[in-house]
Amino acid sequence: MIKEFKEFAVKGNMIDMAVGIIIGGAFGKIVSSLVNDVLMPPLGMLMGGVDFSDKAIVLKAAVGDVPAVQLKYGVFINTAIDFIIVAFAVFMMVKAINRMKRKEAAAPPPAPVISDEVKLLTEIRDALKRS
Repeated sequence: MIKEFKEFAVKGNMIDMAVGIIIGGAFGKIVSSLVNDVLMPPLGMLMGGVDFSDKAIVLKAAVGDVPAVQLKYGVFINTAIDFIIVAFAVFMMVKAINRMKRKEAAAPPPAPVISDEVKLLTEIRDALKRS
């Protein structure tokens, strides 16, 4: 069982997936910073100084030590914008990779150079097969 687990864990696909997950996590942080620190402030300014992260509807006011119950739709808007940007970036990456793969697949292999002797021998072979 240990041997099987070792083979499973060391496979190339597993390592590739782990690298992808780690880079994806870092990419998610970059996109979150892009949305929260770069895109949302000007967007809020265009909408009259609105900061989406602070937008919420109070469902139940705070009582004593019990905090208020809030519906934080501003945070949801930020997260939705994060998702759209990440999805678009991944779409563009996949599109670029597919374009490169198509170029590789579309390029026909070079035709083999056939000498006159080989052509003549091929014709003789085909004539012998027919007779």
